[in-house]
Amino acid sequence: MAAELHDAPRLTPGRIAIYTLLVLVALYYLAPLYVMLSTSVKTLDQIRSGNLLDLPLHPTLDAWNKAWSSACTGVRCEGLRPYFWNSVAMAVPAVLISSLIGSLNGYVLAHWRFPGHNAVFTALMVGCFIPFQVVILPMARLLGMAELANTTSGLVIVHIIYGIAFTTLFFRNYYVTVPEELVNAARIDGAGFFMIYRRIIFPLSLPIFMVCFIWQFTQIWNDFLFGVVFGGADAQPVTVALNNLVNTSTGVTEYNVNMAAAIIAALPTLAIYMIAGKYFVRGLTAGAVKG
Repeated sequence: MAAELHDAPRLTPGRIAIYTLLVLVALYYLAPLYVMLSTSVKTLDQIRSGNLLDLPLHPTLDAWNKAWSSACTGVRCEGLRPYFWNSVAMAVPAVLISSLIGSLNGYVLAHWRFPGHNAVFTALMVGCFIPFQVVILPMARLLGMAELANTTSGLVIVHIIYGIAFTTLFFRNYYVTVPEELVNAARIDGAGFFMIYRRIIFPLSLPIFMVCFIWQFTQIWNDFLFGVVFGGADAQPVTVALNNLVNTSTGVTEYNVNMAAAIIAALPTLAIYMIAGKYFVRGLTAGAVKG
């Protein structure tokens, strides 16, 4: 018992200062979330007459119901519900397909050398830094030629193409940590390209897949520019609808509805980070020592 007490960390002035600073920083970053949550369950009368930091006197979910099902986003008053599911239909296939293609690309660049592979990898890295605005006009022309403009399928293709550079970079840096001897031994035993990938590479890829899932889902779900440019009236994502909801006025600004809508739009990305955040850090650090 005495040894355990001796080994316990002491609350020195330095530690107290660090803990105090961490608590203050946490409160500082949590304050906006508290304001949003509390405002979303307040009545408009309390919002007008009270303070932002006041606790709700008569909590109600009416603002949440309106934000989800009946708030006006321009000329349509259907709430965020149809646009939320548009985002789901856009993000899920785009994340899965871009991650799978990036996995195969990273596998090739890491373990199947070919003439010019360094040039290809460099080009993909350059693609990571191309601003959205640069690709808008060529993307619009290509989608128009393919008759996919203003559709959810068109948005899926846009996000797949734009995300492949990032996912390839992540997977390549992760796969170079897989011993080359392991892959060569499989080749000697007669295993081909896809057999090695399926039996050796893919089972080791859970951490980096989680990195790509989180990264891509966050980027795609929070995207506004591609959604407002390439999404038609029936294919707009939730970010565009949120912007329209906040900027649609009928004489009274309903701050509680706006706050509830903002939280609804942010919930999926928050849930993803809470569920799989540890894999994100593990996958990033796994590919940081080589390549």
